[in-house]
Amino acid sequence: MSSSWNSVGLAVLYQVLGWVAFVAWSFSFYPQVLLNYKRKSVVGLNFDFLVLNLTKHSSYLIYNAALFFSPFIQQQYHDKYGDKEMIPVAANDVAFSLHAVALTAFTVFQVFIYERGTQKVSKVCISISAIVWTAALVCLIIAWPKSDWLWLIDVFNSIQVGMTAIKYIPQAIMNFRRKSTIGWSVGNILLDLTGGVLNFCQMGVQSIDQHTLVNFYGNIGKTLLSLETVFFDVLFIIQHYVLYPVKKDEHGKAIISERVAPLIRPSDKPEEDNV
Repeated sequence: MSSSWNSVGLAVLYQVLGWVAFVAWSFSFYPQVLLNYKRKSVVGLNFDFLVLNLTKHSSYLIYNAALFFSPFIQQQYHDKYGDKEMIPVAANDVAFSLHAVALTAFTVFQVFIYERGTQKVSKVCISISAIVWTAALVCLIIAWPKSDWLWLIDVFNSIQVGMTAIKYIPQAIMNFRRKSTIGWSVGNILLDLTGGVLNFCQMGVQSIDQHTLVNFYGNIGKTLLSLETVFFDVLFIIQHYVLYPVKKDEHGKAIISERVAPLIRPSDKPEEDNV
């Protein structure tokens, strides 16, 4: 028989932390969407980040939905970790993944309708995405005959961990080269950081109640997701507030004097750049 909560209070706290994390993470997508709409431009938003983010969230959705809804996969999980272990995926995890895929796809749509300058998806990003999805297809073919679905969704969980680490790097480098975070919403980062911290706390609550650390390594993807999120969000906060702060005029409005040269090749730089 699968395990149940030992403490009602901790069970309630688990749900509260999970859904507050869902709200924070879900709302973290909107500042960027609204910023794009307000500026009618996506210049400053790295397209590699978007493509990798879509791959990441799609993979995470497959893992969360499969483990949460499939009794067969849940049984495989219990066979591996023990019948007394709780499933390490909550309803808020599934809800977040669904919302994340939808909002990331919508942000990609904005790329096609708003000013994007000379920015484009890099060949490296395209190659990474192609390799990842090809590998996922190969794993599906391997898992199918033996119905080894838990192993398969663990592969998708590993993909989302890798994509989480990789997806932030292009934006961090772009900010460094431009010496600016204009076009990259810090509101997104603050909410993302909140979600990451609360997500980790939620897992801690379950661990305390069950007197075990199995949920941390049983869903290693969720654990690493929280840690990676906190690390990169802190990096972006330092870039925005310390390294490349936005200058404001006497009325408190941002003075947009970003350097766009790093976004384009030197040979394409307009002659009137200093005007």
